[in-house]
Amino acid sequence: MTAPVLTFFNNKGGVGQTSLVYHAAWMLSELDRRVLVADLDPQANLTAAFLDEDELADLWDRPEPAEPDTVFRCLAPLTRVGDLQNPTLRRISGRLSLLPGDLALSGFEDLLSTEWPNCLGNQNLYRAFRMVTSFWQVLQLGAEQCSADIVLVDVGPSLGAINRSALIATDSLVVPLGADLFSLQGLRNLGPTLNRWRTDWSKRRENWSEPDFALPPGGMQPLGYVVKQHGVRLSRPVAAYDRWVRRIPQEYARSVLDHPTPPEIEPNADPNRIATLKHYRSLIPLGQDARKPIFQLTPADGALGSHSVAARDAYSDFKALVEEIVRRMTVAARKGK
Repeated sequence: MTAPVLTFFNNKGGVGQTSLVYHAAWMLSELDRRVLVADLDPQANLTAAFLDEDELADLWDRPEPAEPDTVFRCLAPLTRVGDLQNPTLRRISGRLSLLPGDLALSGFEDLLSTEWPNCLGNQNLYRAFRMVTSFWQVLQLGAEQCSADIVLVDVGPSLGAINRSALIATDSLVVPLGADLFSLQGLRNLGPTLNRWRTDWSKRRENWSEPDFALPPGGMQPLGYVVKQHGVRLSRPVAAYDRWVRRIPQEYARSVLDHPTPPEIEPNADPNRIATLKHYRSLIPLGQDARKPIFQLTPADGALGSHSVAARDAYSDFKALVEEIVRRMTVAARKGK
């Protein structure tokens, strides 16, 4: 039995996506879920959020690493004549494990690009499919190792071959957004790309009618979007925020869900909006210094007065967020059967 894979992805960077994955993973573990969180972004910012500088140096600065303790090192044998290796995970807490990222992962892009068309060939399909599904294979090996109930994945904002392989490994998708023009443009790029990747992967699966190993379904089911609320004044969105957030429901329905003429709808009433999250700007540095999520901050970490109240609010916000995501994943899984 495979673990469900949830990926957070948008074609627009700078929307707090990595922070969202980090806090969602911690909250799921707080709610008694066994979680594997995987960093498939070549910039590896999620890994840097979980590990301190000494741990990162130990992980990345070894001259001849032999252990498959990053996602790239699990895949590296495929670049020669070997096969995938079982990942060595980092145990973050009793119910939370990390598959670390690796800056060397960017070098895997060309190989993935080369093997993608080969999946439509009529010979040597084993290597082509082994390569393009390598992320899913490693994620499932890691999930089995830590008995994960769910796999959370962070990816970069590109629409290249690395993210294509990450997305075909994905069952469910959450789209993080900022309330700005760039996030709307990201939606316009994201929707058609997802549709194309989903269709192209289905054709490739059909081409290998009797595969030698399990292949991911490549459902990429959009669950909805999360808006990061940057500008707030007197608990009300400022004009610039309001201007863009009102355009998100139609753009999401049109671009991601492929509804040609979606009706206008109030943002608060949009069923595709999973949540609107406060920025919690003042808590982020405290969380980074303490190496913990902001909703675990205590007075000993500097969360005093209003910061203490904000940390408690953050707990409620992220708890509601992940519970809604899990609910939507459950509904989507039932519909898919």
